[in-house]
Amino acid sequence: MTSMMNRRRFIQGAAAAGMTLAAPLGLAARAGGQAAARDALAPQGVWPGGVEKPLMPYTPAIKAAGWLFIAGQLASDFETGVAPQARGSGTLAGQLTLQSRFVMSNVARTVAAAGLDLGRDTVRLWQWLTSPHPTMDAFAQGNNWPRISTQAHFAERDAFLAAPGPAATAMGVKALMVKDTLLEIDLLCVDDGGRNIGFGQPAPPPGQAGAVRRGDWIFLSSEPWQRAPAGAGTQQQTDQVLRHLARLAEGAGSSLRRAVKAEVYIGHPSEYAAMEAAWKRWFPDNPPARVVMPYMGLTGGQGRRVEIALTLLAEDSGKTIETVHTSKAPKPFSHEPQAVKAGNLLFFSQQMPADAGGALAEGMARHPNFPYYGLPARKQMAYMLKNVAAICEAAGTTLENVVRRVCFHDRGENFAEAMDEWAAHFPGLKPVSTTLVLGGPLVVPGAHTLLDITAYVP
Repeated sequence: MTSMMNRRRFIQGAAAAGMTLAAPLGLAARAGGQAAARDALAPQGVWPGGVEKPLMPYTPAIKAAGWLFIAGQLASDFETGVAPQARGSGTLAGQLTLQSRFVMSNVARTVAAAGLDLGRDTVRLWQWLTSPHPTMDAFAQGNNWPRISTQAHFAERDAFLAAPGPAATAMGVKALMVKDTLLEIDLLCVDDGGRNIGFGQPAPPPGQAGAVRRGDWIFLSSEPWQRAPAGAGTQQQTDQVLRHLARLAEGAGSSLRRAVKAEVYIGHPSEYAAMEAAWKRWFPDNPPARVVMPYMGLTGGQGRRVEIALTLLAEDSGKTIETVHTSKAPKPFSHEPQAVKAGNLLFFSQQMPADAGGALAEGMARHPNFPYYGLPARKQMAYMLKNVAAICEAAGTTLENVVRRVCFHDRGENFAEAMDEWAAHFPGLKPVSTTLVLGGPLVVPGAHTLLDITAYVP
């Protein structure tokens, strides 16, 4: 200890005298190597050639922590609407074929611009398809089937993917940000020079895996590939799905206790409580970060009430899982932490303009006697980002290191106002973004926006 103090005093004295000290060669090389490793993990934007530039302020793709995050891709030229080469006057299936081909081609170019291969390196795929079904009345009755025929899209998609394929989700939503677009696709790739290992029986459709392992990480598809029991309610189906996912996780070398992030897809917000009751039994302690998305058209078939996708660490991974909490942001109103840190990634639970009791936070709505005053969607976004920044700080990172967001709006009219506020908080590298319109009120009455966020931790 004395020698270390003497060395520190000597260095300080030398600096005061204007002297330059050379570090030992091994120490300098080691420090340089560590800096290079940090730089390789830090967020880097990817702007592919030959792909239409986004109309809104977000980055098409970001590399961070050995992952590649791809923003939602639409069949648009961002000038006229649907791109001319993606337009069709035939059947809906024919139009979906053209749009899927356009989107998957752009996705492949974006992944290639990052030095990766779409077929080999994609581990997680999200597919959002528009449909006028279910109606709000149908959702309220527990009928969550969107009546979407996915075969046309899957046929185009699978031409770009390789076995065993990524873990995947396909959901019906009310609207996308460009008129007449039928689908939006965002995805996640891993940049480790490795390959996907697929698990899961019964086998999912071609081009898709029930479970994928890539290095330390395991990704489980949202589709349980089992018919929902006749008359089964949301709580019973949640039990069934988690039982199935537990088996998949075990077969892939993990377990539900190693889950770091959960995406839960339900129909009407009133189904939240039944899902939550089952969730607490499966995750009594240290639950994963969780985002619950209502008004999802569940494409797996009629009778479905809930689907769940999980991201986990393998049992033999050396990475640790840390629950993140700060008193500077509201405590979650349901059974999830504020965020979970695993390796160099921070997975947030759902962000809404809510207080700890699940009500709309104070000041987030227009005064009833002044119905035309204020910008509530903007104010709500600012409130959520204040909380996100506090959680980032508690996890050892900053708001500027957010790399991905998926944004769900109750109504499309709230998009521009909220996006303008969002972009103002990211003067440098702007996170990849996917924006969807749900068409109905969120779980928190009066909330206009639900955010799903991932950040990089140095």
